Amino acid sequence: MTATLERSAEVAPAHELAGTWHLTRLALRRDRVILPIWIVLLSIVPASTVSTFTQFYPTVADRLALQAGANANPSYALLYGPPFDLTTAGGFIAWRMCGFLALLTGLMVVFTVTRHTRAEEDTGRAELLASAVVGRYAALTAALLVAGGSSVVVGLIQAGTMVGAGLPAAGSVAFGASEALVGLVFTAVAAVAVQLAGYSRTANGIGTAVVGAAFLLRGAGDSTVDARWLSWLSPIGWVQQLRAFAGERWWVLLLLVAAALVTGAAAYWLLPRRDVGVGFLPPRPGPATAAPGLRTPFALAWRLHRGPLLGWTIGTAVVGAVFGSIASGIGGLVGSSPQAQEIMARLGGSEALTQAFLAAMAGMFAMVASLYGIQAVLRMRGEETAIRLEPVLATSVGRLRWAAGHLVFAFFGTALLLLAAGLFMGLANGLRTGDVGGSVGDSLAGMLVQLPATWVVIALAVTIFGLLPGFSAAAWAVGSLALLISLFGPVVNLPQAVLDVSPFQHPPKLPGQEFAATPMVWLLAVTVVALVAGLAGWRRRDVG
Repeated sequence: MTATLERSAEVAPAHELAGTWHLTRLALRRDRVILPIWIVLLSIVPASTVSTFTQFYPTVADRLALQAGANANPSYALLYGPPFDLTTAGGFIAWRMCGFLALLTGLMVVFTVTRHTRAEEDTGRAELLASAVVGRYAALTAALLVAGGSSVVVGLIQAGTMVGAGLPAAGSVAFGASEALVGLVFTAVAAVAVQLAGYSRTANGIGTAVVGAAFLLRGAGDSTVDARWLSWLSPIGWVQQLRAFAGERWWVLLLLVAAALVTGAAAYWLLPRRDVGVGFLPPRPGPATAAPGLRTPFALAWRLHRGPLLGWTIGTAVVGAVFGSIASGIGGLVGSSPQAQEIMARLGGSEALTQAFLAAMAGMFAMVASLYGIQAVLRMRGEETAIRLEPVLATSVGRLRWAAGHLVFAFFGTALLLLAAGLFMGLANGLRTGDVGGSVGDSLAGMLVQLPATWVVIALAVTIFGLLPGFSAAAWAVGSLALLISLFGPVVNLPQAVLDVSPFQHPPKLPGQEFAATPMVWLLAVTVVALVAGLAGWRRRDVG
């Protein structure tokens, strides 16, 4: 009997991981579209910027002016981090991209872990799998392998492509290793979040809040002389304190490794101490009867969308204020070479650098707002697959009426985001230049002319939802493709025919250009056609 118990104790850990490989393959199959897009987008950006740096700053004098301008304005440290060495292409890329890539990598792994753990518990599939030969830790381990493995792949490709672009090997390895390890840290954070939260939406909220707080904490520390210690409380701050291409401090990687191991161990410790479908943070019980305001589909959609919309609005307003605060000094960063002014003018559509910067930022915010719109559209698919939609449609609520409640937030929510970004960007720039009224007007105009382009992307997401519901996640591919072409296409001189694929290339670039109504009309026409096609498909197809 003793020997039998000893043998059982020895094989118990293996039984707890039974089915991990099969669940990993399932997760990779489900993410075969979205994960490659994330990986490619995050991997190719650093190396593709090497040639751009030499075009913007061809001489030593330009690079010294860049360093002096970045050191003189704390707003740049808030946005990008401490400018350790901006006289080399590697140092410039590490300064401009380390923090943002760490932020995006964190969001990628949080969404991935939640999708394959807590979301599976919400739908009941996790409990069904657990009734088979699947160990207790299999689902979490599979999610960590997929998310963590993706961040490692991103880091490896970043290092390899940067070395291939001619950057020093030590700095390239440090850059890629830091991005891979910060991805592992946030993967472990997501693993803890799914143990704490009772629903996938709450887990995503906790995970993204930690990622956002890490970015803001890093920004507050880097931009405040007396509070530099705050940067050392943030994993994103550790990534930049590694100082890739500026005298690497390899010991900082140990902080990332330790944080990932400790946080991951906490997730595994919490997992067996809760029931399937239940988190450690109990949901707040609602009232016994629903409020009168919840009697309509629009009211239900408001309850579902108000949290994300509020978070996105606050985020865009804060970032808009930061960009507005540095707009008037952009000339000191861009440099005086004809190549730099030509590229910046092509990005923003104006030869005045400040106006070109504001116009380029308006386009960037439009791309970000379109991602919110995609998220709002896919919430309809989430309600459908979670079998919460069928009881609603079993009442007197029609399909189009239900969809209209969600689409109001998808389309007009993006307008609210652009208005918030334009208002705060204009205010920040106007306070620095002494022309608040003119600056706010220019910024709002630049934002609003981008609105039809965002609506095209959202309408295409509706088309996919209505006609190809099984491929609804491909809506992210549409948004990512448009974003990738618009951000990097002009910089690498893609053919105009390729640039025109993105709807964000067509609106007039305000301020700086003359307003043209023709592209706006065409974009709105495409929006209407795609929206009608999607709703027609939704009206005729089966639910689920």
